[in-house]
Amino acid sequence: MRRVASLILVLVLAACTTIALHRFDQLYGPADPRRFDQPLAPPPGESYAQTIQPILDRRCVACHACYDAPCQLKATAWEGLARGASKTPVYDATRLLAAQPTRLFVDAQKPSEWRELGFFPVLNEHAPTPEANRAAGLMHRLLMQKEKHPLPTSGIVGGGLDFSIDREAMCPAGAQIDEYERKMPLGGMPFGLPGLSPAELGVLSRWIERGAPYEGPAPVTPLALQRIAMWERFFNGDTPKERLFSRYAFEHLFLAHLYFDDDPERQYFRMVRSTTPPGQPVALIASRRPVDDPGVERFYYRLVPERETIVAKTHMPYALGATRMARWRSLFLDAPYTVDRLPGYSADTAANPFATFAALPVDARYRFMLDEAEYTIMGFIKGPVCRGQMALDVIDDRFWVTFLSPSVGDHREQADLLARDANLLRLPTGSSNEQVITPWLHYAKLENEYLSVKSEFLARGLGGPQNLDLRLVWDGDGRNPNAALTVFRHFDSASVVKGLVGEPPKTAWVIGYPLLERIHYLLVANYDVFGNIGHQLNSRLYMDFLRMEGEFNFLVLLPQAQRIATRDYWYRADSASTREQVYGGPSTTLPIDSGIRYRTADARLELLGMLKTRLAPVLAKDFELDRAPAAWRAPLRALGEVRGASLEWLPEDAALVVEAPGAAPATFSLLRNTGHASVSQLIGERRELRPDENTLTLVPGIIGAYPNAFYRVSPAQLPAMTEALRGLKSEADYAAFSERYAVRRTNPDFWSVSDGLVERYRRDQPLQAGILDLNRFENR
Repeated sequence: MRRVASLILVLVLAACTTIALHRFDQLYGPADPRRFDQPLAPPPGESYAQTIQPILDRRCVACHACYDAPCQLKATAWEGLARGASKTPVYDATRLLAAQPTRLFVDAQKPSEWRELGFFPVLNEHAPTPEANRAAGLMHRLLMQKEKHPLPTSGIVGGGLDFSIDREAMCPAGAQIDEYERKMPLGGMPFGLPGLSPAELGVLSRWIERGAPYEGPAPVTPLALQRIAMWERFFNGDTPKERLFSRYAFEHLFLAHLYFDDDPERQYFRMVRSTTPPGQPVALIASRRPVDDPGVERFYYRLVPERETIVAKTHMPYALGATRMARWRSLFLDAPYTVDRLPGYSADTAANPFATFAALPVDARYRFMLDEAEYTIMGFIKGPVCRGQMALDVIDDRFWVTFLSPSVGDHREQADLLARDANLLRLPTGSSNEQVITPWLHYAKLENEYLSVKSEFLARGLGGPQNLDLRLVWDGDGRNPNAALTVFRHFDSASVVKGLVGEPPKTAWVIGYPLLERIHYLLVANYDVFGNIGHQLNSRLYMDFLRMEGEFNFLVLLPQAQRIATRDYWYRADSASTREQVYGGPSTTLPIDSGIRYRTADARLELLGMLKTRLAPVLAKDFELDRAPAAWRAPLRALGEVRGASLEWLPEDAALVVEAPGAAPATFSLLRNTGHASVSQLIGERRELRPDENTLTLVPGIIGAYPNAFYRVSPAQLPAMTEALRGLKSEADYAAFSERYAVRRTNPDFWSVSDGLVERYRRDQPLQAGILDLNRFENR
């Protein structure tokens, strides 16, 4: 009987939904999914780009951007609003089959095409009257709902609103908005945040009433057109050498926000594949991944304008200029080697970049990635793989990254090694993987065999301890700040910045070419965010090997007698077999002792200090407290030195605004580094936490695209804030802390504080800055 009753209930609900969806048809006529295929031109003197998009950027893009936009609604461009929303999430760790990709500007071009893919409109597609535009336009209804039902002006947000990142999609489609308003009156937009100002709401309302007019994308500047023509000629040479290099460049730059270093307007572009040559309109090849078969024999690499608002969580700037072109010509095109044939696009090819690009010099490939190493690492930090805890619990909360020097060793010998053992470096690929454990065991075996071969190669090449020293670490050629990076994990998001930021961390990676290339192809070029659970798990599990390999490269610089003890400390919670995997299994070791002269018993800490000294000439200084006003440094430093279990009540990534009378406000990032006994566990991370080992990193400026909290204090309040933070012992304690120092969601000043943060971010970090994402903002 229960099953029958459940079936009846489902049928009744479906019928009610159908009735609701047809109510607008009865009131305003049938919907026309083609209504916005051609946008309505704005009245003379008005501009969507100048009046509407800036409001969306300030109030809507903070949540509605990229793949994790609620209900896939993107406010980063008019085309995103015209596309509408979908109740199907992009991030789904349970799906058994790969999903249909839904990339804006890629997988469909017109709103009517998005309707065929299951998206529903948020702008009125019924009769084009002001009344219908208001009443049947979900965007307008949700904005007015917030106007009618504002949030309280203090405390936390109630009303049954769910702010968890994995909450179910609550998107009302069509006339379902009536029921949504009744059930969730506080659910108007912006969701769980203060409403728009009367002026902002008036501008958006009038725009919606007029039918959401749009003048089309901004034209490309004459200078940018010249640079596009120059670079498209460069990327579309006809010789096999040119074509193979261009493929390598595309598979590394497809996520980049490219800009021309002599363009004062710094307009951003993306590199795409097109069936049409330069000079003709781009006919996009919409493959799932850049490594997939383009489907045509001859295609072309083109530069297209980035048409969406720049958001910090996906912004990866990359400069193109005369110096860059000369560098690549020298490395790849003028070098004395030949390319006899071009590789294909099979699954085996996608899984093995070392075989695909074997004809390109190893040194050239490594330097291509090293020249902009922050961008290279940023690919897996800001690419679509790194959303959610499962993708990120494979790394520690903060660690330093350095690189093996490209000037050390015989690159011809390394090329021979890579060519001979390329099969050992194969990566898991494919969007739908049916198995997990069997592939993991297979790739573990390959990794062990590779590390064994690598250790023999290193022992043979080094010859003795006298060659195992700091000269192995790239010094940036004395001028490149990409030689030293810091990675921060913020639980389910992450950041990478230039410089060795903060106190010496627990762990560090030293990355060589084979490792750097595999990180990129595993988590960036080969990763399909629309792939199934098997694809995602295999990528996550393989990343364990790559982390361990980076740590291995650091460990071999330690005295041989301290390597195992250091490794065991990093993996305290793991079995002996897991610990041995750092070395590729129990039989794999490097029998050569370090040639570095150590003077203390703690060689790990001493080595981290030596790395900082060696790289001092190129270290970025952007995140040092010396940039803060002198009178603030001591209390800020004391705040950043808080340690231990009290920090478990603090969010991962908070923005601290310090305001002093007569001085401009200043922004600092307050980052919690969570202590772990190990990060090798796929599930059960909470068991590995070590609250007593929690630390803070406090730096000027913005690190992290997803702030969890805003704090606002005067310099005089910093000592009291520090003591309050040391005394946190419960959620109730943190609630009192927030009441005193936090700018909560309900605070009437919320938007002015947020706007000030973004304004200072753009002023102080202009190349890195973008709209900050508030999807993870706390409600405590």
